[in-house]
Amino acid sequence: MLLINKIMQKITMCSIMVIIACTTAMGQTTAPIWWYGASGAANFNFYTGTTQQLNNSLIVPTAFHKANGVEPYGSLLIEYRPNRIFGLMLNVGYDGIGAKYDNVVAPCDCPATLKTDLNYISVEPSLRLGFNSTYLYFFAGPSFAFNINRDFAYTQVGQQNTNADLSSVYKSMVSGQVGVGYDIMLSPATSVTKVSLSPFVSYHPYFGQDPRSIESISITTWRAGIALKFGKGHKAPVVIAPIIIPPAPADVTFTVVVPATVPLKRQVSETFPLLNAVFFDEGSTDIPARYVMLTNDQASGFKISQLQDRASESMPGRSAGQLNVYHNVLNIIGDRMRSNPGAVISLEGSSAKGPDDAKALAGSVKLYLVNVFGIDASRIAVEGGYKAHPSSEHPGGTKDLGLLQAENRRVDIETTSPELLVEVGGGMMKPVQINSTQVDPLDSHVVFNIDSAQQLVKSWSVDVTDQNGVVQHFGPYTSGPQSVPGATILGTNAAGDYKITMIAEMNNGSTVKKENSVHLVRQDETIEKGYRYSIIFDFDKAKSIAEYHKFLTDIVAPLIVDGTTVIIHGHTDIIGTEEHNQKLSENRAQETQKILEGALAQSGRSNVKFETFGFGADVNHLQFDNNFPEERFYNRSVIIDIVPAK
Repeated sequence: MLLINKIMQKITMCSIMVIIACTTAMGQTTAPIWWYGASGAANFNFYTGTTQQLNNSLIVPTAFHKANGVEPYGSLLIEYRPNRIFGLMLNVGYDGIGAKYDNVVAPCDCPATLKTDLNYISVEPSLRLGFNSTYLYFFAGPSFAFNINRDFAYTQVGQQNTNADLSSVYKSMVSGQVGVGYDIMLSPATSVTKVSLSPFVSYHPYFGQDPRSIESISITTWRAGIALKFGKGHKAPVVIAPIIIPPAPADVTFTVVVPATVPLKRQVSETFPLLNAVFFDEGSTDIPARYVMLTNDQASGFKISQLQDRASESMPGRSAGQLNVYHNVLNIIGDRMRSNPGAVISLEGSSAKGPDDAKALAGSVKLYLVNVFGIDASRIAVEGGYKAHPSSEHPGGTKDLGLLQAENRRVDIETTSPELLVEVGGGMMKPVQINSTQVDPLDSHVVFNIDSAQQLVKSWSVDVTDQNGVVQHFGPYTSGPQSVPGATILGTNAAGDYKITMIAEMNNGSTVKKENSVHLVRQDETIEKGYRYSIIFDFDKAKSIAEYHKFLTDIVAPLIVDGTTVIIHGHTDIIGTEEHNQKLSENRAQETQKILEGALAQSGRSNVKFETFGFGADVNHLQFDNNFPEERFYNRSVIIDIVPAK
């Protein structure tokens, strides 16, 4: 009886689908090929570079460097869409790319501002790429801009305002643009006249957007707006949709990565990156108490070598020792400047309260280096501004603003002195070498991974059963990969055979089980000698890996010999969604592997095993807490372990 009921339910559902399909088809019309309309948007403009000569008669006393502003954009548009996939677009419109420079202080200690009013007629042809299953579309193409206005307004306390035209402005510019939009259909499916409302966002990069033939202003624009489009279709013939039986749910792949042996300890030489920033507490310009502050007598005997030998550490417990190294950053800088009398630094403070507060933060750092380490004050420049560069915030972002704003209240320590920089360049502060004995190294872990963890699986867990029937349970998990120390599974056993059972609860309510068998062997002696390197990323970025290309190629790759295992694991802080952080950490780790593989291939080394994982913000694998800004910075990392051949 139960079987008959299920069959009748399926027949009823299929019948309803056919009726709906037929009814819909009878009233459907075809999509227009040509669309016409108009758009309105806001241009979010960001200036970089330098400007000081505004025209032939006005050179202001202090150069302007960074500006931003919001200006209007409006266009008439036409689109050609022969099908849902490919099409062409053309926008002709008014394009405002002005911006305002704030809070520049002239030599007279007088605040000055500069507002530009650059307006253009823009012509933007684009290739449109759509999809059959959604109204989302992407577009990209060149941008041709013709100048129609070049006003500026300069104000400086204590003198008359100046309103005039910028000199040396090009009559036209050629650049590019790329964007995404979504067509929201306002007209019913039965209507021949089609109307859609289409929000869109586009990016106009800096290349080509250099408006003047002098100096170095460069403009990047983000545009957000909405377009109203009209088109005319035709009545479509009646088509009865076939009955479609949905495909069976996709299977889940479960993999287990097992170490050849389970090492319990390893001597590690770690090259620890020195984060060149000091973070300040809200409401105070004093250096926070968590930083190690020395007396004059203590500073006279301080050496970086005091920080280089650490006691035995587990991977999760690594943060205490490493943060102690970072929290000595001012003492490390002081010792290096003391040992290199020609080295100079710039302290760039940032504070949402303004340049004066930011300079006070930088002044606290300078005062410590001068009074405690005896550094000549002329070797330390001090600057202040509203926001750190790079900033930990996205323009327009609203999530986790408290955590992100705390990261912008800081002093960045900048230098061009080679004595303070890593030898391969790229602006990296010279790291600190730490020697330690690592307990429970990552290559001793058994790594479980499950594909489609975010798409199909609600949660999953793992049961590990030994030859005596004793079961260890791990999980539940909501993402992959996950790892368990091999020593935890072995317990007191020297070796063992284990059955690994993965149990996944699917989003559709079903349960999937997968099984694997593994053999583990304990290795009790300490292994010499592994190497570890770390790469730190800016907030929400994977692309800054390019800045480390020479470091990875010239410093890390030569240590990877034939037979070596290289374990690369990416991490993020806790800001953002679990799915986004997982993907970001994977991208960071995979890009690192690509660079190392390329360097090895050029030197003829191919017998190297890579084990590359992204752990996202998984608390079981995070290297540091997320309470302080510096901990979140160090969690945005890729860690490279070079494991010697067994």
